[in-house]
Amino acid sequence: MAVVEIQADRRSEVTFSGGRAGSGPATWGQQAIWDVVRNLGTDAARYNVSGGMPMPSPVPADRVETAVRTLVLLHESLRTRLRSADDGCLDQVVHASGGIPLVTRFATGETVTEAAYALRDELLAVPFDATRDWPLRVGVVHAGGGVRYVVFFLSHTASDGWGLRNLLADFAALVHGTLPRRDLLQPLEEAAFQTSDRGRRRDAAARRSWLSKLGSGPASMFPARAGAAPAATFPNAVLNSPALGLALDRVAADLSVTPASVVLAAAAASATRITGVDEAVFQVVVNNRFLPGMADGVTTIAQEGLFHLTGTRVAFPDLVRRTFGAAMSAQRHAYYDKLALDRDVAAVDRPCDHSCFVNDQRGLMPALGFAAPAPAPLREALTRTTLTWPVEHEPRRGVSFALDAQDAPGALELAMTADSALMPRDDMTTFLYGIEELIVAQALGTQALDA
Repeated sequence: MAVVEIQADRRSEVTFSGGRAGSGPATWGQQAIWDVVRNLGTDAARYNVSGGMPMPSPVPADRVETAVRTLVLLHESLRTRLRSADDGCLDQVVHASGGIPLVTRFATGETVTEAAYALRDELLAVPFDATRDWPLRVGVVHAGGGVRYVVFFLSHTASDGWGLRNLLADFAALVHGTLPRRDLLQPLEEAAFQTSDRGRRRDAAARRSWLSKLGSGPASMFPARAGAAPAATFPNAVLNSPALGLALDRVAADLSVTPASVVLAAAAASATRITGVDEAVFQVVVNNRFLPGMADGVTTIAQEGLFHLTGTRVAFPDLVRRTFGAAMSAQRHAYYDKLALDRDVAAVDRPCDHSCFVNDQRGLMPALGFAAPAPAPLREALTRTTLTWPVEHEPRRGVSFALDAQDAPGALELAMTADSALMPRDDMTTFLYGIEELIVAQALGTQALDA
């Protein structure tokens, strides 16, 4: 058998010029992400945003580069760097020209997907310096005379998951044709809104809602271990569940709620089993694309809404319906100046524990076209659930646990990082399996999925 020789990676740039240049205050979203990642060092790569797509047939490399160049000129966040202003605040600086890093990996027709997955893992692990780096990198897999896979890597200061979805849709349209003209709200204009009278009123209303909830919740979600010594590490657990992938949307449709509400309800009930606290307070990541021109933008706008639900020891369908209403309240007040909110919270005598985070990322990071779970009896699918412990992170200030619901090949994954002084590994295991159990049991009880 002949040995197929694979060329080494080629590194180049997609140059751009002719865009608008300018500077101004950072947006609330840019500032919030900056504050999270700037002191994390190499661990900051965990906040990178990535997604990609296969090309059904080889696409000329110059067409891919032209599409990338058009995207960078269209979405100003992709050519924006951040800087600390003299007054201690953060500014955004939009550049008119530059060069976006492009890594080309060469593969055979049989190894395209494997090469794309490997390239994604390698480049996703490289942090961005928001003050010096362009907030976008592009990886392409070349085979059969053209590009067969494209993967985008973004700094979280430039885009959230909803923005990534927009970027991928725009890229696909450009590769196969042209984009319709749209009026996009660029980050400089968003910042101008935030400093306007209307923006300040919205910020003030959101912070009032937060403070009201913080004044009524439990002092600790983990009272039994409130005095535990700080954890040396934060373990990372990943529950990979084909059954959960099959059951979640069915339960949401049956109860006429969003899938995110089902996950939230199950997380609240499962947490109560561990902590004994009959209420849940979660910071929930919310999409804030409500202003004209925001919906199609590639920007970082999502922020945390404060979700508070009392009385979690009820029948699961009732809990899900009540969760849906509480989640809507959290979403309504999730657009605010986080620096101002932090000052407000620091002035509260006894704010409730709001150190638990939930982020439903399903559908937001289309990582290389993961296939949906194949139809199967739920009880059989449950036998294929796995729990792994990929890595341990440095302690995260102000975090008891962070839970992500995310797509995976043929499954839905629940990935969590937790303070092991508050949630030992046994509790993390119980918590994750508890979420799966509640949702799958509800699907088994209401749908004929097990036949």
